[in-house]
Amino acid sequence: MNKDLEFKKQYLDTKSASFCAAKWYNATIWLGSGQTTSCHHPLPHQIDLEEIKTNPKAIHNTKQKKLERKQMQKGERPIGCEYCWKIEDIGSDNVSDRVYKSKIYSGESLNTAYITPCHEDFDLQTLEISFDRTCNFACSYCNPAFSTTWVKDIKNSGPYIDLQSDGRNHFTHTHDASQKYGYGEFNPYVDAFWRWWESDLHKTLKELRVTGGEPLMSADMWKLLDWFKHNHGKSETRLSINSNLCPKDELMDKLIDASHHIKHFDVYTSAEAMWSQAEYIRDGMNFKQWHTNMLRLIEQGSLDGLHVMCTINALSLDSLPELIDMMVAWKRSYGKDYPNFTLNILRFPSFQSPVVLPQYIKNIAIDKLKFQTDVYKDDLHDMEINQMNRLIHYLQSVDSPHSGADTMDKLQHDFKNFYKQYDQRRQKNFNSTFSKEMVEWYGKL
Repeated sequence: MNKDLEFKKQYLDTKSASFCAAKWYNATIWLGSGQTTSCHHPLPHQIDLEEIKTNPKAIHNTKQKKLERKQMQKGERPIGCEYCWKIEDIGSDNVSDRVYKSKIYSGESLNTAYITPCHEDFDLQTLEISFDRTCNFACSYCNPAFSTTWVKDIKNSGPYIDLQSDGRNHFTHTHDASQKYGYGEFNPYVDAFWRWWESDLHKTLKELRVTGGEPLMSADMWKLLDWFKHNHGKSETRLSINSNLCPKDELMDKLIDASHHIKHFDVYTSAEAMWSQAEYIRDGMNFKQWHTNMLRLIEQGSLDGLHVMCTINALSLDSLPELIDMMVAWKRSYGKDYPNFTLNILRFPSFQSPVVLPQYIKNIAIDKLKFQTDVYKDDLHDMEINQMNRLIHYLQSVDSPHSGADTMDKLQHDFKNFYKQYDQRRQKNFNSTFSKEMVEWYGKL
């Protein structure tokens, strides 16, 4: 039996049909807006500002999470975790992310979460935080809530117009609530993090991952790197950073130097396409610079792991297989973990989901991915093969990005109208960037 399925049957299904350890031990927290979620699939919700004044652990242990823990203990499906339910409902042998989010914890931790009353606070073991939304990128699937460059787009050119589907609100305003406090201004959520970190979080946390925006542009990120340097050996926490790896050269130099002062250090980055297509999707990216900095980290840095997170959107299918080819070539040169990769299927904005594409275009990617899962089976981790197979099954059988998504005609309408405006605002050209099949289909919308 597949090891991941075996884990699910032995450690999750024996507790409940919906149990996921992420609700207890994992969190993403946006300190700029004071919001949190249990992983990157459920939508974020607000942290109680009054509660964190006396209990900094409440930046994770919110009332909503405690309610969802109770649901999972009873085998009920929290609505916000619909991504995993959709994957599992495709077929019983599909491995959803709740398996990967749970298997990183010990059996004892899983049992403790399951039997402990849902109202009790839990110490995090894995945490992803964003100090603020400052970012030098404005990726097409991102929005002003996570990027100051996106904010400039909306301020300079106004809202995107004539979008009809459920994703339209991403691109209509500057999302000021996502950054409630200005540069240098006291932020009670950041303060709560530092109070918890310095008291005992640095003792209990197994992994701390910092994201953004672009964390290399955050003063608190460098404060954290300095804390590890000056408190060497005080914490066993693995530090990870989500970076677009296209910073100024001096910041890249500082990052490589800092890596040698941290006992356990991982770098996560994002890419899902190659060259001009990657730069189109992830506006602000210099693919050559990204490629160079990947190799610099491998060859000059001191890393436990280097990870590429691929956000699978409609435009990425054109050259995703070529990106996998390149990553396998690096694995063969530097080792199986340099890099690792994940294939995270985009749901929001839903008009950028791969489901908007006609089946014949999806089939082109499916055929290439099937070939790769065979020829690269010895080069890839089981998890990577599972993620590729999951994407294949998704492209073959799923016809809606999520429950409640708009009709396909609205999604395709917004796909066309968004990228027409995107081209004008960003000085890009869809027709000269993507494949003949993609361009012909786009022209008929």
